[in-house]
Amino acid sequence: MTHLGTNQRGCPFCGDNVENRIIREYETVIAVRDKYPVTQYHTLVLPRRHTPDFFTMTVQERNDAETPILRLKQEILERDDSVIGFNIGVNCGEAAGQTIMHAHLHLIPRRQGDTPNPRGGVRSVIPGKMFY
Repeated sequence: MTHLGTNQRGCPFCGDNVENRIIREYETVIAVRDKYPVTQYHTLVLPRRHTPDFFTMTVQERNDAETPILRLKQEILERDDSVIGFNIGVNCGEAAGQTIMHAHLHLIPRRQGDTPNPRGGVRSVIPGKMFY
């Protein structure tokens, strides 16, 4: 059975709140599908331990997150040939758009035409900075 951190004041990524959503496990991290996916197969990789953001993750947790991200990327490509790219993103703090204060990395599959003009990618979080 997965050992997850104790439920931290209703954190949706702690304890029983996430146990039945786990799709992959690796050492200190787990992977779950995003409840509000940007695209199909949008996945989150997060530490089992409750910690606020990427910068408070241990070196081991950050390193461990790489394995499921790489494996999930390959699985998604094998499952869906319309996927031709990915965004990997991390929001740290409310000003950066973080809404769940438990560290998590987004793996977002991208398809041709899923947005009118993808140029700039993650730069688009600041209006007017997407195109350069």
